[in-house]
Amino acid sequence: MNTIEKYQRYVNTNFLKKIQPIVIDRAEGSTVWDENGRAYLDLFSGISVANAGHNRAEIIDAAAAQMRKLVHSNSYIYHNKPTADLAEALAGIMPIPELRVSFFGNSGAEAIEGAMRLAKQYTGRSEFVALEMSFHGRTAATLSVSGNWKRKKKGGPYLPGTAFASVPYPYRSPYGSDPETCARECARDVERTIDFNTAGDVAAFIAEPVLGEGGIIVPPPNYFKYVKEILDRRGILFICDEVQSGFGRTGKMLAIEHYRVVPDIVVTAKGIANGFPLSAFTTRHEIAKAFTPGDHLSTFGGNPVSCAAALANIELFRCEKLAECSAIKGRRVIEKLRRVSDKHATIGEVRGLGLMIGVELVSDRDAKTPDAAAAERVQDRMLEQGFLIGVGGAYGNVLRIQPPLVTPDEDLDRAVEALDKALAGQ
Repeated sequence: MNTIEKYQRYVNTNFLKKIQPIVIDRAEGSTVWDENGRAYLDLFSGISVANAGHNRAEIIDAAAAQMRKLVHSNSYIYHNKPTADLAEALAGIMPIPELRVSFFGNSGAEAIEGAMRLAKQYTGRSEFVALEMSFHGRTAATLSVSGNWKRKKKGGPYLPGTAFASVPYPYRSPYGSDPETCARECARDVERTIDFNTAGDVAAFIAEPVLGEGGIIVPPPNYFKYVKEILDRRGILFICDEVQSGFGRTGKMLAIEHYRVVPDIVVTAKGIANGFPLSAFTTRHEIAKAFTPGDHLSTFGGNPVSCAAALANIELFRCEKLAECSAIKGRRVIEKLRRVSDKHATIGEVRGLGLMIGVELVSDRDAKTPDAAAAERVQDRMLEQGFLIGVGGAYGNVLRIQPPLVTPDEDLDRAVEALDKALAGQ
């Protein structure tokens, strides 16, 4: 029985529409190889995880060295050096020095849920405002604040106390495509949502600076500034979900830096340890101390091996200027993709920041009719050519291009050429 047959018999993948028919055997940099030795250029980074590149020797060596010393001793009952050092390093990449106290978990959903708990305890309030089309995890609590209904179906009832505001999605905004108008009106909708769709007991507004699962939706430049002004007038916290957009993905260490807004709680995961399971939520001391003895814990959170890997990862970002590389490479790829869009009417929009890029496919450009079937076909054709891409969006019609930040320009050029060819087969 081969690996694929074992998956079919023993691994529950019924939650997937399909699983790609390849067996990944090894990876390095931006390339993965299947068990037959065929190479594929990874344009999805394991859902925006391997930002520094697959199997980086510096990260593997740091984790291996820590494994030889200590694999586990609960990081909240005892002290250990990697956890302390990582907390210090993580404070160093936050927008302001006051964001310096971190709690470590194992996944993005765990960290989001912890941030929600902390926000409730600090404010003494119990409600949340989130965005339509958003995604914050697959636990009951995180799905409760996720606006992507496809991820929520048949999973309810969900936690009460969440209201959803209009997503700042210029391409499909009811307020038109002008960025400033979209920013102002969508921010006003947050205010209307707070005033008319809640019980006036809102602890926090939670949002991704760039919506990943929602289809690489890039809010207009002034959106978060307007929203933060609304929140501050009401004493509502801003939980910034950087699980997918953080660690250089958008051309900044944190995507919220593009908007020059300082959140109250920042959640990171995915790219934090380049593949090792780890997450964190980071906040100010006065918010952090709202937790009292017995309020929170994680058995494996702050695992010293994952923390050692994350420390090496942050050092790589510093030495190799990976966030800056993402910005430069991303601008180049987006420009090339927009030239490709001139040739293919099925491309409704190319958008993104850094190497977090979405290509939205439509069957009618004027009507902006989502074309999920086309996205699936293009994904299959890219696989046939040796390229791995993601598909997402609220309508399932957005090609997600999120390669490792170390991907050479010539490989990114090959990927654009392959996409042009895949689209030509429509």
